[in-house]
Amino acid sequence: MSRLTKAQIVSSSGILAALAFVLKRLVGYEPVTIVLMLAATVIAGVPIFKKAFGALRYRIVGIDVLVAIAVTGAVIIGEYWEAAAVTFLFMLGDYLESRTIEKTRSSIRTLMDLAPDTARIRRAGVETVLPPEEVVQGDFVVVKPGEKIAVDGTVVEGSAYINQAAITGESIPVSRGMEETVFSGTIIESGYLVIRADRVGGDTTFARILHMVEEAQDKKAKTQKSLEKFSRWYTPAIILLSVVLFFVTKDIRLALTLLVISCPGALVISTPVSIVAGIGNGAKHGVLIKGGEIIEKLGTVRAAAFDKTGTLTEGRPGVTRVKAWRTGEDELLRIAAIGESYSEHPLGKAIIAEAEKRLGVATKPPESAQIITGRGLAFIFEGQEYYIGNRKLFTSEGIGFSEYEEYLESEEEKGQTAVIVGTKEGVCGIISIADNVRADAAALVSDLRSQGLRRVVMLTGDNRRAAKAVADAAGLDDYYSELLPEDKVKTLAELQEKHGTVAMVGDGVNDAPALASADIGVAIGGAGTDVAMETADVVLLSSDIRKLSYAVGLSRATVGNIRQNIVFALIVVAILLMGVLVKTVNMSLGMLVHEGSVLLVILNAMRLMGYGKAKNMNAR
Repeated sequence: MSRLTKAQIVSSSGILAALAFVLKRLVGYEPVTIVLMLAATVIAGVPIFKKAFGALRYRIVGIDVLVAIAVTGAVIIGEYWEAAAVTFLFMLGDYLESRTIEKTRSSIRTLMDLAPDTARIRRAGVETVLPPEEVVQGDFVVVKPGEKIAVDGTVVEGSAYINQAAITGESIPVSRGMEETVFSGTIIESGYLVIRADRVGGDTTFARILHMVEEAQDKKAKTQKSLEKFSRWYTPAIILLSVVLFFVTKDIRLALTLLVISCPGALVISTPVSIVAGIGNGAKHGVLIKGGEIIEKLGTVRAAAFDKTGTLTEGRPGVTRVKAWRTGEDELLRIAAIGESYSEHPLGKAIIAEAEKRLGVATKPPESAQIITGRGLAFIFEGQEYYIGNRKLFTSEGIGFSEYEEYLESEEEKGQTAVIVGTKEGVCGIISIADNVRADAAALVSDLRSQGLRRVVMLTGDNRRAAKAVADAAGLDDYYSELLPEDKVKTLAELQEKHGTVAMVGDGVNDAPALASADIGVAIGGAGTDVAMETADVVLLSSDIRKLSYAVGLSRATVGNIRQNIVFALIVVAILLMGVLVKTVNMSLGMLVHEGSVLLVILNAMRLMGYGKAKNMNAR
């Protein structure tokens, strides 16, 4: 019996129950009819009783216990048909439920199917095909058209168009060439690449996304936890109520029927099945939501705070002007690039890129360097101490710059970020840098307002004028400029007090404190970024900023779906209860309606898997 699959149990008990029903109609309760009914009850009932006893060992009184008690009572009082019908319908419902729930996990299965099966490795000039888990860091992986990339790595040879849908949710191929990064699980559509393996096995972005999505689908929402607590008290209470009803009415059939129809199956499953479907949909579209509680909370967001650089802006700032006073422009740029070689800040990268473009040489590292958070950096080169940063840095170091204030203001009025370069003796020059506002930033802000957000603001360490230019272009409600990381945390607390649930949106690299302190931390373009994946509650794996409005809409659709399921489950229980009390619902009919309600709840949750399809079709 234990070797029978769930499908075999359902089919065999169903055939026996059907034969018993026909004989019952033709010849009545003859011994052969009763034997068939009992055989159907035993085949379908054994798994139910096993689960019931297993649960009782851990002092859990669940749905299986209710059904087991009802079936035992039905056999004792001679209601063999009711016992057979109830056990068969319960197992049929359980089988259909498990099959249907598998479909809600289709997104995670789709991701798993995208996992690479093999990797072609070039070692000592010889190409060998290996399982991905045997690739080691530093190996050279050769990938041809139509093949999956098996590692996270850097392109060292060739160029190709790559489908990154498995990572970012975007099906439009992207071009990748020398020194650019590629991800495991993506597919080369055309071209040819040789990739140096930087991350392999479980450390790849694809493996980590897969692991996080699996974990997220198992993390319970607050509503689910509340319903589970409710069911722990509800089920024993129903048993007690059935006992009281029997003593009051002396009607054992009525008491047993109450046990069957009161099974809270639809209520218990109402939340987790919606959460699984919602998180799976998000994963399929490049939105990683880390659990049920997060998807519920995201649906209640009333204000959003954005970082500027790399979030509302493209994150690819470029040098627009170099103004030198105490040295030549090229020398100023060279010195600044040497200092910024120690920094990972986007503005520093822009300076380095401009120096290499103008001077045609790679930057040298400084002799020593120190990043001064929120202000800039100090470094020593050829025995001279230099400073690169904003007004706060030069004020704190006691370096006067008042005579350059008018120039600074004129650049900032144009939306430029002015980076001051100098020594203890004074300012050497100013480098102006501009970072274009994302083309879809204003559309995102409009989307968020239409979804009910009361306040959309920007938090940045940049100067007031540059911040204002970006805020105006994006259509924000307000902006907070010249903030240190701790200032961002403080501002978020004020927003939470005024508006309720607040989401902080950043690039995940230098926004970790703010992302962690907000109610919901959202990282933009987090594919391959350790900090983003670990710190943020929601990771938008591509740089498409409008995925945020998709995530908010999906979360609200999920919360709405959960409420629909709960209300429906409660209505069904109430109707069945009334039917039992007026003696119009028997055990088998009650079980049929109960299992039907469970399936309807699951099917309703499955609608979340299609969320966004109409929008995507219209976009095409």
